[in-house]
Amino acid sequence: MSKINISEKFALFTDEWTPKVIAESNGQLVKIAKGSGELVWHKHDNEDELFIVFKGHLTLQLRNENIELGEGEMYVVPKGVEHCPIATPDTHFMMIEPASTAHTGELESDVTVSNADQAWI
Repeated sequence: MSKINISEKFALFTDEWTPKVIAESNGQLVKIAKGSGELVWHKHDNEDELFIVFKGHLTLQLRNENIELGEGEMYVVPKGVEHCPIATPDTHFMMIEPASTAHTGELESDVTVSNADQAWI
């Protein structure tokens, strides 16, 4: 394994809400993504999902509250908690989650990216 420059990895793509895998550790995938606007309401029944914001602002809508994340802030969405990410334009963030975590949980939509289609960069 070589060291990873996260800024360089973000520069390699422009697509939004499409996680890119940059590392794996103990069955956890480290993914980065860019987002603007709203994804979809979904949940992960068996996995927690950690979000870290590198650029921009990410709101994690939960059914009972909104979690506002700025640059350098993180939050763990507990397994089974329905959430809907909303990002200001060109927000860059990282997710750390078990390899089994489906992009939009059980929900299949036109924005869903299958695990097999989440490219390593």
